[in-house]
Amino acid sequence: MTVSTQGLELPASSRTLRAAVELLSSMRFSISLLTVICIASVIGTVLKQHEPLNNYINQFGPFWAEVFGKLDLYAVYSAWWFLLILAFLVTSTSLCIARNTPKILADLKAYKENMREQSLQAFHHRAQASLGEAPEAAAQRLGRLLATGGWKVKLQQRETPAGPGWMLAAKAGAANKLGYLAAHSAIVLVCLGGLLDGDLIVRAQMWWGGKTVYNGGGLIADVKPEHRLSERNPTFRGNLLVAEGTQSSTAILNQSDGILLQDLPFAIELKKFIVEHYSTGMPKLFASEIVIHDKATGEKKEARVEVNHPASYKGIEIYQSSFDDGGSTVRLKAQPMNAATKPFEIEGVIGGSSQLSNGNQKLTLEYTGLRVINVENFSASGPSGVDVRKVDLRASLDQRLGAANKADAPKTQRNVGPSVSYKLRDEAGQAREFHNYMLPVDLGDGVPVFLMGMRETPSEPYRYLRVPADAQGSTDEFFRLRAALADPALRAQAVRRYAARMVDPSRKDLLPQLSASALRALGLFSGAEPVPGSRAPGGLQAVADFMENNVPEAERERAGEMLVRILNGALFELLQVARERAGLKPLASDESTQAFMMQAVLALSDAYFYPAPMALQLTDFTQLQASVFQVARAPGKTIVYLGCALLILGVFAMLYVRERRLWIWLTPQGQGAQASMALSSNRQTLDTDREFEQLRDKLLTRSPA
Repeated sequence: MTVSTQGLELPASSRTLRAAVELLSSMRFSISLLTVICIASVIGTVLKQHEPLNNYINQFGPFWAEVFGKLDLYAVYSAWWFLLILAFLVTSTSLCIARNTPKILADLKAYKENMREQSLQAFHHRAQASLGEAPEAAAQRLGRLLATGGWKVKLQQRETPAGPGWMLAAKAGAANKLGYLAAHSAIVLVCLGGLLDGDLIVRAQMWWGGKTVYNGGGLIADVKPEHRLSERNPTFRGNLLVAEGTQSSTAILNQSDGILLQDLPFAIELKKFIVEHYSTGMPKLFASEIVIHDKATGEKKEARVEVNHPASYKGIEIYQSSFDDGGSTVRLKAQPMNAATKPFEIEGVIGGSSQLSNGNQKLTLEYTGLRVINVENFSASGPSGVDVRKVDLRASLDQRLGAANKADAPKTQRNVGPSVSYKLRDEAGQAREFHNYMLPVDLGDGVPVFLMGMRETPSEPYRYLRVPADAQGSTDEFFRLRAALADPALRAQAVRRYAARMVDPSRKDLLPQLSASALRALGLFSGAEPVPGSRAPGGLQAVADFMENNVPEAERERAGEMLVRILNGALFELLQVARERAGLKPLASDESTQAFMMQAVLALSDAYFYPAPMALQLTDFTQLQASVFQVARAPGKTIVYLGCALLILGVFAMLYVRERRLWIWLTPQGQGAQASMALSSNRQTLDTDREFEQLRDKLLTRSPA
């Protein structure tokens, strides 16, 4: 029996209906649907699902982001068309099974013992031989031999002109046909499990149960019932965030256009969130110690949830999905990036916000994240990451933090300490995101630096300003120098000191010229003297633009070296003046001071491109952890497991089990019998050839006992 690829044929109906039923129940239609589902699954794997819309707009642009949104590609597995295709695949495959099962079952029972003698001569594997025993005795003996080899045998007696003849019909490998049923049934079961555990039930409640998605804010307790799903909801999969010392009983189900709230029959209390690390600082264990509070009985059950080790209660699985901040308190020190801002401290809670002012401009400070441990991959190989023009961690620090495309470089994992993320939002609602490290990081340039990162949009990498740490491991020296650079009186005083130190007492006539050059260098660097046509408000770029506009090309190199030397010396004197005003001792002119000044000049130059009036530095924090659990009621899980088991058995049976049928026709010949043997198999392989030769030698050449 050959499995047909055609569909069901209705005995009587309209032509259109017959064609539709035949197509729906045909194997070619099922394969086409399965192909479409595979393509959709690839899209759902490559394209991140359930991301904020702005992320897709930044990645694809407004037009294609809207097109992909209309096609529900941002939530493929819950899209209506994906669920519809799954439903059609279940229907089509079920009809294929219903159409072929009776034929397969009938074929399993049939031995085809009515095969004619002439038909045996048409088989590829055939043989003839004379046996020294009567047909009936030979048939009984051959039947017993085949039965001991695992064959199922049926004997049939026929009348011939020479006397009674016997047809021996045998079969083996019937599991091949059962493999077809098992594999196709597995597809149906897996799809049914997917439909049950997917969003189909939730969508059905939205279509016919009056449930709608929620797009607002506020407290969960204030959300109306039309946005909530019942505790008796048969299937769901949602996320639940619980901070240490608190409990929650409402999960969030993300939808493409909002959220739904799923009430649970119990509340989860997080007693402690546990993170264990390797010696390098890399995490090796995430676990949560929880208490489950039953709403109906008041029973309390303690449990531990780890990654790949969920807890279960009342048919609901509780998985450790991720972790988050539970409302940690942070204290930040605002360092001025211009002369109009004074240093101050501010305290806030992660997830909250504070109001700031920059003159007449109102800013909102949003505390977005706290990371206590940041493990980076430091490598000593590769060129230096220092670039005096760029503040780009991805371009200038990847050489030291280890880029993914440099897998051949040796890796050194190091914990660089806590960091804080925040946003500064203006009155128009535009926000920039910042990411600052609490401790200085040694990048191998001689001076540890504080990394202060920013980016305009979430799709961009952070660009980092690197502020050198002073001898006390703080940024005070740098910001003291920056504040002095903005003061004209201090600049003039520093120029006088620099000129007096550099000019020989016997050449006092050079003082005015050197003072003018130093004052011009500080003025250009500080932005007090704008350079026409320059996009840089100050810093080394402004100095370079001034040289390009005013110095002949042949003299630029020599004049530039001299101007930079004067600038460095004047800045050093400016720092000494600032320290004197602060009541501090002068810095010694040694190698450590020179290394600090070199990094400080680069940081001062880059600071003109820092798009905020202040840099907020993390000074202290009180961490509060939170666990993100995934809670799921998945009745289709058992069905999917059964389908997977059937699929394994079915594929194994179809690929490795060969269906074979054997016929031996025995007719009287004198005192013995004439035997004609033929073998058929559903796959012609070398194994079939060897098996036929073994059967021929075993059955047709053996002498009667």
